[in-house]
Amino acid sequence: MPQIRQPDKQQPDDQQPSPQQRLYTVLAAIPPGKVVTYGQLARLAGMPRRARWVGQTLKQLPADSRLPWYKVINAQGRISFPPGSEAANRQAEKLRAEGIEVSQQYRINLQRYAFDADSSSGAAPA
Repeated sequence: MPQIRQPDKQQPDDQQPSPQQRLYTVLAAIPPGKVVTYGQLARLAGMPRRARWVGQTLKQLPADSRLPWYKVINAQGRISFPPGSEAANRQAEKLRAEGIEVSQQYRINLQRYAFDADSSSGAAPA
């Protein structure tokens, strides 16, 4: 699994990756079968307390983006799209394709499927 690297404070500002680049790098490193919350993704990208910004940034991804946007869920372990919407169904389908169980209420068990950046396997703590 690729290591998630925190932004290097030693680089000059003009060489620092943009906040969006940091977000996309972290998101791309989430392993198959794992999910991340908006807030967790913000923290891992070096921007704690920016969960709403993460959501707004992901909303602007192009339709053909290869980033695994569907792995990002809310802090309650739910898909954030309106239940029953085409977008919620598409996200649930993509998660299920990775072996992640999604309930009929669009819930995901965070204890089982949450990405753990501190674990070398990415498994959630037991």
